[in-house]
Amino acid sequence: MGERGSVALHHVVDGPADAPPLVLLGSLGSALDMWAPQLPAVTESHRVIRVDHRGHGGSPVPAGPYTISELAGDVLALLDRLELDRVDYAGLSLGGMVGMYLAAEAPERINRLALMATSANYPDKTPWETRIAAVSNGGTDAVAATVVKSWFTASFAAANPDTLAWAEESVRKTPDLGYLGCCQAIRDWDHVARLGQIGAPSLMICGTGDPATPEQPHGATIANGIPGIRFELVDAAHLLNIEAAAEVNALLTEHFAD
Repeated sequence: MGERGSVALHHVVDGPADAPPLVLLGSLGSALDMWAPQLPAVTESHRVIRVDHRGHGGSPVPAGPYTISELAGDVLALLDRLELDRVDYAGLSLGGMVGMYLAAEAPERINRLALMATSANYPDKTPWETRIAAVSNGGTDAVAATVVKSWFTASFAAANPDTLAWAEESVRKTPDLGYLGCCQAIRDWDHVARLGQIGAPSLMICGTGDPATPEQPHGATIANGIPGIRFELVDAAHLLNIEAAAEVNALLTEHFAD
């Protein structure tokens, strides 16, 4: 898995060493600190492995473009290094795409799957071509403010200026080459035909105010494609794990406790 070989992903492990492992993988333009609101809840029952995608945070930044298959191969290589045969997995946005790929193509490695604010395919490639051009010309600085507008609802952003500033800085700190490589992977991503191969017990959470991966068509496509999936809506935009942390934490702990 992965056309050009894997890279050694930066990761942080929290929680009891003997607890079941849970991998958390986040959105384009974020690093593993985006999962801070989940840690108090999920470390009660799991050994939590928070991971930076290639090209993000503390992970290596190989030449792009990337593919979702390569990003998934990076995760499998990490699991092998950690000697983890099978894990629970939660991914938001880009992390959810990697999770869908793993659950369909390496099902023996995924126990339970949680997907948040994600997509199995973007039929219209124009927004991604536009973003790729903007970052190619001006770096992540050129898109940070615009991207973060989709991460939180206007009311949440107004009430939480520190979180908004953290989010914009997170995008700006993402290496241009890494951000571009992942944008290209998302642009070319299409796993709709493989959703039916996912047999792991699955949870999908969508935000009612998410302009990036709205319920229609993104959440509905996944909900209709994965057999037996549980589908939930929360009042939030794209980074719903932050904006609706309490509700998301309750859903995750329930899902991974079964």
